[in-house]
Amino acid sequence: MQVDRADLGGSSRHPLPQPAPCVAVEAELRGTGPVRLRLGDDTLSVSAVHADGACFLEVTTTVGTPSSPAPRTSRHRSRRSARAEGLHRMALTITGTEAVVLGDDGSGWRAHGRVDLREVGDRGRAAGLCRDETWLAGLEVEHTGDVARLRAGGFGQLGLRDLRLLTHADGTAYADGPGEEGRVLWLSATSAGPGFFGTAHTSVWRLELDGYRLEHRADLFFRRPGRPGVFGDHATHVVRDGDAWLVATSTWGDFDHRRDDAGVEVTLARTDADLLHGRHVLDTEPLPLPVDTLASVGVWDPHLVRTDLGQGPVWLVGYVSAREFFDFHPVLAEGPGLDRLSLRAALTSRRATEGTTLVRWDGRWRVLASDGRDNPRRHRAQYPVLDLDLRPDGAPLDAAYPTNIPWPTLAPLPDGGWLLLTFNGRGVGGRVVGYGSHGDLVVLRAPAAAGAGAEDTAADPAS
Repeated sequence: MQVDRADLGGSSRHPLPQPAPCVAVEAELRGTGPVRLRLGDDTLSVSAVHADGACFLEVTTTVGTPSSPAPRTSRHRSRRSARAEGLHRMALTITGTEAVVLGDDGSGWRAHGRVDLREVGDRGRAAGLCRDETWLAGLEVEHTGDVARLRAGGFGQLGLRDLRLLTHADGTAYADGPGEEGRVLWLSATSAGPGFFGTAHTSVWRLELDGYRLEHRADLFFRRPGRPGVFGDHATHVVRDGDAWLVATSTWGDFDHRRDDAGVEVTLARTDADLLHGRHVLDTEPLPLPVDTLASVGVWDPHLVRTDLGQGPVWLVGYVSAREFFDFHPVLAEGPGLDRLSLRAALTSRRATEGTTLVRWDGRWRVLASDGRDNPRRHRAQYPVLDLDLRPDGAPLDAAYPTNIPWPTLAPLPDGGWLLLTFNGRGVGGRVVGYGSHGDLVVLRAPAAAGAGAEDTAADPAS
């Protein structure tokens, strides 16, 4: 939290520099009079207004010349969702290129208006500015009206999805020191925003196994080679490799399926920064994932492991390839380096399967995935267990399937049992937000096999 002030009077203005377009301001309302919340600077600003029992957005851009600038303001009011009577709180968010005004009348947050800055101003200039690091560094928050409290800072999340363990390169779960082993898991997740792809970002979480207490620790954003700006790319795997981190992520941060050139790629960051704390912007390079014989328009959901299959160390990378948006299936690549991968297997019988995850049990590597409900009937709503050639290797996991495509993240426990960490489809924000604001963390447990202890044969997670 960067701003947390009470008794501000009728107006206030505060610096609010941000590393990425992922910011929010919230006000506790004290009266019924009009209130305005504003985020931006003199070149681009977004305002959320609550007046006469309704909420709407205004976007102000500067046109003209530097010596003779002229502000231009557009108003954006939802015809069906603007009414907002009896609000206790209101909020304005900018996540990616989307701005949303939300209100809370005591029953929870609901969005009352939304605008995509790509559709405002002069040929997308507003959308470019909101990713620009200079604009972000000069960001300010303002309010006018009668408010009891004003809070502002980085936007958090409406829900969590795409959960992965932070791992060492050999695939074992990362622990921040010997005291955490067996009692703490570190996770990356997609922090859902008030919208879908472009409003989300990657976050890092610490899960205590005693009581399953989940604590937010960090947020990760990305620069892309050859592209200006900062992006909230997500569907990420964070890997500890020696003294550095590898971060493989999917370029969902500006995905728009309506574009003729719509596509998703995987990028890789290498850093020695402390990714377990704070907010970070990481430089990336392309991670070329092979799709040699596949008709592919995009790849996503990377999962990386370095192991020895009998002929020396190799990298295994699981991911997803799409024939079109959205018809997609698991793929596995192998190679001596992440820059020298070749296609090993592709499960082309699927058309809605993702979350490709490598896991080792009983001394063997297996590949898990999630068969969504848009697959052929015999492959719906299950977690298939596959070998490294993506052939069935036993029965699917015997586990609840709580949303359309929940990921299968397995973690072994010291007592020989297993945890399955996944997510459900609970959305937040109502009709304006739509699909993509989900979900809640779901933890499922398989106990150790009867009579087995930490040193004995573990339970089979597929049973």
